[in-house]
Amino acid sequence: MRQPTTLFTRTYVTLTVTLLLFLLLSTVSLAYFVLIPVSKRAANDLAGLIILSTRTWVELPPGTRPDFERELHEKHELAILHTTNDLEAAPHLPYIQFLEAALIRLSGKPIRVMYAEKDNIPKFYVDVAVADRILRVSFPLDRVGARPPAAILYILALGIVLILLSSLYLVRRITIPVTKLSDATSRVGKGQKLTLLPETGPREIRLLTQHFNKMSREIDSLLLARTTLFAGISHDLRTPITRIQLALELLSKDPTPELIARIRQDLDEMNQLISDTMDLSRGLSSHEHEEVDLYEFVSSVVDTWPAKGSELLFSSRGSCHCTVDTLALRRVLENLIDNALRYGGGSAVELCCGHTDTEIFIQVLDRGAGIPARESEAVFQPFYRLEHSRSRSTGGSGLGLAIVKHLCDVNGWHVQLGSRSGGGTEVRLVIQIMNLTQ
Repeated sequence: MRQPTTLFTRTYVTLTVTLLLFLLLSTVSLAYFVLIPVSKRAANDLAGLIILSTRTWVELPPGTRPDFERELHEKHELAILHTTNDLEAAPHLPYIQFLEAALIRLSGKPIRVMYAEKDNIPKFYVDVAVADRILRVSFPLDRVGARPPAAILYILALGIVLILLSSLYLVRRITIPVTKLSDATSRVGKGQKLTLLPETGPREIRLLTQHFNKMSREIDSLLLARTTLFAGISHDLRTPITRIQLALELLSKDPTPELIARIRQDLDEMNQLISDTMDLSRGLSSHEHEEVDLYEFVSSVVDTWPAKGSELLFSSRGSCHCTVDTLALRRVLENLIDNALRYGGGSAVELCCGHTDTEIFIQVLDRGAGIPARESEAVFQPFYRLEHSRSRSTGGSGLGLAIVKHLCDVNGWHVQLGSRSGGGTEVRLVIQIMNLTQ
């Protein structure tokens, strides 16, 4: 037999078979421990009533017997007949067998239950020998007590229907979201545009969908970043290449030290651009962490910074020992300082450090033109520049803040740009520290 291959079929078959087996065992247990004992007790009660009624009828005076028969019929639905024609045996139902066994045990004589229909009404009959005569007692089908086969059939039928429907409902609740996720994943593999899925359903399915949607957004962001990366580097390389080509033409006619220096400058610019781009594309993975006094570390970065006209100031409060990726942190600080000096308008750039019980914050402050609030997030995108001429004399490659953002994401840090009171820009770098030694 071929095994089911789909998740829907396997889950549905497994769940249905398991529940059906449970239903079968429950029904057998119910029949054995409840229905059958109840049926035997009901059969014993009816047999005792039949034997007692026939013996009482025989002992009563003939004049009082009609009243007794009427009371017996009204209260117990039993009728004493005086005909003894042959009737067919009653069906071998469990209750009838229990009744026959009880009648035989109480009377000490073989007694069988018979069956016939009168006026389309099914009735059962019992012939009881009492005082050298035979009395026939009849009772309707409704007088029969507990009926195990009917109860078992009703339980099984209702249970099977509920199991099939509930299993189908449960399996569909599981497989429909999984099928949607599978279809969406297939579209990702084919390079089609991703569509976010509704985050509904059970918690596990909802979390899985949330993770898929997050992955979809990240893939979209990566694809956009890749396109931006290629477009930006091709654009930024074209300018120095054109200048080099022009300088080479001039160099062949009139070689001068200025032309050679310009070519070298353009080559350095291209090399720096390619280096930054490769760093960004490689993901800038995390390195070994070191335990340092963070304030001393920031101070060393400031002290070794080459003088470029603008003053670089640093202030801190006390000391703060923590474990961080020092290579990544140095790269972040260098890029932030370089960016502040470049756009600070020649004013002093300040670095401030502080900490709380759970986090360290580093502020880089300048008095430049500032960054509009609507562009505070966009400047972290590769090759995005507020100055759109993309001239190297007025700005960098547009990768500095993108590298900062990427390194912060890798290390779990948070970086945010904001406006500084009195004009300028404030960059706030927050490092979460759970075990902070002051």
